[in-house]
Amino acid sequence: MQVRPGFAAGPRQRMVKTAMIEFDHLTKTYNGKNAVDNLTTEIRDGEIYGLLGPNGAGKSTTILMLTGLIEPTAGRCLVAGIDVTKDPVAVKSRLGYMPEDVGFYANLSAEENLGYFARLYGMERVLQKKRIADLLSLVGLDGVTKEVGGYSKGMRQRLGLAKALLNNPAVIVLDEPTANLDPQGVADYRRIITETAGNGTTVLVSSHILAEVSRVCTRVGILARGRLVAEGSVDELAARPGMHGDQRTVFRVATRSPMPAFSHPALIDATYAPDRCSATITATEDLREFIADTLAADGIPLRELAKEEYTLEDTFLSYYQEAS
Repeated sequence: MQVRPGFAAGPRQRMVKTAMIEFDHLTKTYNGKNAVDNLTTEIRDGEIYGLLGPNGAGKSTTILMLTGLIEPTAGRCLVAGIDVTKDPVAVKSRLGYMPEDVGFYANLSAEENLGYFARLYGMERVLQKKRIADLLSLVGLDGVTKEVGGYSKGMRQRLGLAKALLNNPAVIVLDEPTANLDPQGVADYRRIITETAGNGTTVLVSSHILAEVSRVCTRVGILARGRLVAEGSVDELAARPGMHGDQRTVFRVATRSPMPAFSHPALIDATYAPDRCSATITATEDLREFIADTLAADGIPLRELAKEEYTLEDTFLSYYQEAS
């Protein structure tokens, strides 16, 4: 596998897409329990991949192993073909990381903080100044001269994104990147991440917020109890068999007088309210026309007849519940 060069000031040349992040039977065990359990997948060059799951699913543990902050119990993870455990320095030169709680020197300005990290990366002083100015403008912090200790959480999050982009890495890892951002900050984050991936950078976003993952990610992996239980585009995962009416559909019915008991081969269940003027009906097919015709034949006026639609959240929750 070709290893990309360390850093450059601008977009890299787009190459044939390869796996920039590889998880190979990655496992982390604490006190006999697997926080990450045999995770195996690849994230391609230029892809925005969302690692989605509830709190405690193993997302942060996976990221800590990927960034070399903890070692796996078994298996391995690779960045640009380099084993993180065997050569963490080489990996970190190709990696940008924004943790959920971003740490900076409180008595330094944003520019001074980024300058400190730029020197750690060994960036030339001339390149540092322009790169830092460009990044502060990109994240909306240009012209802010006060010390970072006086920043709001959202401002620190913006600065954290700038730091993750500082060395123009081949791979960016973002842990709960929108947790403290206001609506404008979220919109800016989406734009920046999309443009960054468009320039050839691979982005891994870890989050429990489905809306954010579904808006920016080209592919999603769902973690539950440390296991990868599903993977694909948001549309592919949302079309899960058993959801959206291909096995069962729920209807709400309300009338102006008591309704009869319904009988139909597709009927699974009907739960009537005590006065029988409302009901919840579950069936294997759409029975709205049948319900309306039956009530009309008995002269019973309808007040409501609605089909319940599964939301994207319902679908993804079903993956979590199945793994529990």
